[in-house]
Amino acid sequence: MNSLCDELLTVRDWLRWAVSRFNEAGLFFGHGTDNAFDEAAYLIQHTLHLPLDRLEPFLDARLTHSERLAVANVLQQRIVRRLPAAYLTQEAWLGEFRFHVDERVIVPRSYFAELLSDRLAPWIAAPDEVASALDLCTGSGCLAILLAHAFPAANIDAVDISAAALAVAAINRDDYGLQESIRLVQSDLFAALDGCRYDLILCNPPYVTTESMAALPAEYRHEPALALAAGPDGLDIVRRLLATAPDHLTENGVLLVEVGHNADLVETAFPALPLTWIDAPSGEGKIFLISRADLV
Repeated sequence: MNSLCDELLTVRDWLRWAVSRFNEAGLFFGHGTDNAFDEAAYLIQHTLHLPLDRLEPFLDARLTHSERLAVANVLQQRIVRRLPAAYLTQEAWLGEFRFHVDERVIVPRSYFAELLSDRLAPWIAAPDEVASALDLCTGSGCLAILLAHAFPAANIDAVDISAAALAVAAINRDDYGLQESIRLVQSDLFAALDGCRYDLILCNPPYVTTESMAALPAEYRHEPALALAAGPDGLDIVRRLLATAPDHLTENGVLLVEVGHNADLVETAFPALPLTWIDAPSGEGKIFLISRADLV
């Protein structure tokens, strides 16, 4: 470590070294970045408390010895332990929104984030009239917080089966000052929500198939399996959700569910349901929408 710190003096030196070592180690990227350069730059900038949107002015800045040790440590952890960058920095971003994360929750990543920036238009015709919304499988609470910003008139319930995940969600809810808007509920789907009905239910559930779970890169194995695994076809949670959602939707309520690359599996499993597939800017056919009327 000391030898490395003696040889690499500038931000540019450390960035080059990190990109080379990340590629050499065959790291997997999918928790906020998709390549070695962006991930290395992010980790270095965060460690040095530099602005994340300005790298060029600092490339030739020489680091102090303590700064070099700190950068070396975080980069080595990424390489040796294969920890997702978000767990090393304890933060993740969805658009302009920053969230606390740690290994109690999966790293936030959802196509919903892009759609919520437009208040789910045109699928929600009167967003100011949404009085109640539910974020099922909330994890870190990130989508509940985006819901609160998109639908400020709504009372929002954020539900997860994991008490540990809800502890992280509480940190994020409180950071955004949304204690009055968001209620955190520990529940296995709707089990603790008897009598509750919502204009909008949003769910990004576990949907990784058994086969895919066995093939996950090391980075994903640091995430809670409870938040990923969903049986042989990845639809264990979706089946339960579709069976019980009508009892928790208002008369004109709608359900939106993110299923990633499993659209074909969903269509095969539920051929009679008139599902509407919604495209997000970064992915097509990852989310389906269905109204209460069509569910019943």
